[in-house]
Amino acid sequence: MSSKDVQQTLVVFKPDTVQRGLVGEILTRFERVGLKIVATKMIAPDTAHYHKHYEEIGQMITRRGEHAFDVTLKMMIEGPVIAMVFEGVEAVALVRKLVGTTEPKSALPGTIRGDFSHMSFGYADSENKGIPNLIHASGDPEEAEKEIAHWFADNELYAYKTTHEKFTR
Repeated sequence: MSSKDVQQTLVVFKPDTVQRGLVGEILTRFERVGLKIVATKMIAPDTAHYHKHYEEIGQMITRRGEHAFDVTLKMMIEGPVIAMVFEGVEAVALVRKLVGTTEPKSALPGTIRGDFSHMSFGYADSENKGIPNLIHASGDPEEAEKEIAHWFADNELYAYKTTHEKFTR
């Protein structure tokens, strides 16, 4: 396995995770599989920050429309978030697997969304609200790179060795 297989990925613990007091329990899942935290901070981003994240990087408005962005934005500004960068072997795919599908109702038991949330897209749409699905996770390595640069300055990312890296890399 080459060093290109060791990746960094962005995870944002959304306001529903912070407000429900689930950050520690969910964070444990990422650490337990051998992912290393290389950056973390609590932040309350403004509309411009979220616009860049969801549209300029994620293409949400382009793919799903302005309304989807608006309800997501309304949910995201309800409170602070905790942004983290994790590092590990094929970290992007590993985090996506741990998190589960975007719609909590469809997420499998054992995934973060499957275990801690349950709302369907249909219900969220009928209530005109964003879907509280706990976590944002980068979709692919290229997106992860852009998102990390958007949320963190280079001097906020740390390189260090953990004692268990010999078992996970």
